[in-house]
Amino acid sequence: MRSIWSIFRRRIGTFLAVLSLVVVLGVIITLRQTPIFIARSSVALKGAPPAAPPAMDERTPMPGNPTDQYVDTQVAMIRSDGMALKVANALAIESRQDIRVEAPDRLGQIARLLGQTEQAPRVRTAEERRTAAIDYVKHGLDVRRTGSTYALEISVESEDAAEATRLANEYARQYALADLGDQQAQTRDANTLIAQRLDQLRARALEETAAVQQYRIANNLLSTTGTSLTEQEISIYNQQVALARAAAAEDQARLATARSQLRSGSTGDDVGEALGSSVIGSLRTQQATIGARVADLTARYSALHPDVIRARSELESVNRQVAAEIDRVISNLAARAQVSQQRLGSLTSTLGQARGALAQNNRAMVDLKDLEQRAQTSQELYQSYLNRYKQLSAREGTEQPTATVLTNARLPRFPASPNRLLNIALALVLGTALGVAAAFARELYFAGITTGSDVTRKLHVRYLGLVPTVGSVTKANETPTSLIVADPRSFFAESFRSLRASIRFAAGHDAKVIAITSALPSEGKTATAICLARSIAMSGENTVLIDCDLRQQGVSRRLPDREGRPGLIEVLRGANTLDEALSKDFQTGLQVLPVSQGHDQSELLMGEEMDRLLALLRERFDAIIIDTAPVLPIADARLMLSKADASVFVVRWRSTPDHAVRAAFRQLPRERDSVTGVVLTRVDIKQLARFGLGDDASYYDRYKSYYG
Repeated sequence: MRSIWSIFRRRIGTFLAVLSLVVVLGVIITLRQTPIFIARSSVALKGAPPAAPPAMDERTPMPGNPTDQYVDTQVAMIRSDGMALKVANALAIESRQDIRVEAPDRLGQIARLLGQTEQAPRVRTAEERRTAAIDYVKHGLDVRRTGSTYALEISVESEDAAEATRLANEYARQYALADLGDQQAQTRDANTLIAQRLDQLRARALEETAAVQQYRIANNLLSTTGTSLTEQEISIYNQQVALARAAAAEDQARLATARSQLRSGSTGDDVGEALGSSVIGSLRTQQATIGARVADLTARYSALHPDVIRARSELESVNRQVAAEIDRVISNLAARAQVSQQRLGSLTSTLGQARGALAQNNRAMVDLKDLEQRAQTSQELYQSYLNRYKQLSAREGTEQPTATVLTNARLPRFPASPNRLLNIALALVLGTALGVAAAFARELYFAGITTGSDVTRKLHVRYLGLVPTVGSVTKANETPTSLIVADPRSFFAESFRSLRASIRFAAGHDAKVIAITSALPSEGKTATAICLARSIAMSGENTVLIDCDLRQQGVSRRLPDREGRPGLIEVLRGANTLDEALSKDFQTGLQVLPVSQGHDQSELLMGEEMDRLLALLRERFDAIIIDTAPVLPIADARLMLSKADASVFVVRWRSTPDHAVRAAFRQLPRERDSVTGVVLTRVDIKQLARFGLGDDASYYDRYKSYYG
């Protein structure tokens, strides 16, 4: 997070520039957009209307809670072309002069784009004008369900706030009226249809009922109390046959019993019918009386006594009467049994005939049932239509709309689009995102060296320290080479003491010859060499500074009395001695070996003469600082680094590309570690606190009081 924040702070300018650009573009686009107003009205659904077609039962369907499918259907109906046409007709869209209702002429638009002369507009047909009016009304229309309620919100967009309000209100009104009108028309149509159908059903029911009665008469299927006459006769005959059979059996049994008694020697006295006969009872009484008198007379008189004979004659007469009466009883039993049997046979024959007639009637009942079912169905259907007709007749004129207008649209005071606050907020968000992206993109493509971490990460060498700019650490009006003497307690002077320590730590305390070089010109190489040499000399060490940049001669040009003095080349050629060529810096005691003007014999720097000179200088001085030429443009600078004990690369802070430094490293000899480390120059300490989080100089604000 610290690294990200550091990157952001380094690129704050890029971020602010992109952010400002995006916000300005957002404001311009917002101001150039045409304002769009939205008017909203709402309607509430009460429920689906009852079905107008006749129902098969007598229950009347009542309106219920609207289902989701019903609500979706109403939304689609409001969006339909039919509803749009009603709204267009109500507002007379086709006849309004301020509204272009003609359909766009695509060929005319293409011709105008091609620069051709637009032809005169052709006359539109009525159908085309109607279609264009529908498109105009539907443009910007939106219908939505309010949450999970049964309320529908109708919104209309338009560039004219009043027009949007009129369209939204008219849509709500037309929807409510259309629903009621549809119900009334549906009721009228249903009444007319049912009335026509009712007459047909009445005639059909009467025809089929008459057909049933005619069929009954033709097939003798007359009935009372729900059963046919034949069935009633069979029921009676069954009862009579059962009674006749029982009576015949009883009479036959009595006759057989009487005859059996007579055959067994009975005189007939014990026959059941004889016992119950009053005649036989009277004769039995007479017989007993006469028998008693015969017995009495026989006891008193002889058998030939006339009284006895007369009495016996009376007794025989009575016995003959009893026998004749018993014979008559037996004859009556036989006749009665015969009559019962004949009656049973007659009833049985009549029952068989009735059963035959019933079988025939049952076969006819199959068709009768079919005719009755048809008649019943026709009657029920007729009754259902009759009830439905009564219900619709009663409901006609009492229809209630299934939708009502909840709220009418109000004239919008502010446009819904463009939303200026939202657009500016989006521009800020987008600008922030693009600004951050641009800042990080610039950082990713930035090839300079900013911190000590960049040195080790990008160049893979040791970081020796930094050299700040004078203006970032002091307000003194001094040059870098003079500030180190004028203010030795400054942070600028301390940075060179730190650099000297870092070089000793990296190359060892025995390293005397220190070469200062760079990859490219104008990186602060010469100033660094002079300031480092002065700092070492001010610490009490015997120090010499050699100018080996034969072309630029940066060190030599800073000497006040350079004219006519011998220099490095004269010493190498042997024309002058070392003491004759050295110049002393009286402020610090630093010895300087310059380059005389007009000499460019770089081959001397690469020969044995230079080696002998360095050996001589090692004996006389504690520290030898060499200011070489840049490595990339000058070849002899690469060889000079091989003669030094320590090679310090100067890299200009946030200016020198890292790939240029790596290219310079590839030009150096490979037989040993030729680069001791890298020092960053011209570092703005104030900005480094933002750029170099974690470097020692990034905490400069905390310890700058030490450099008073």
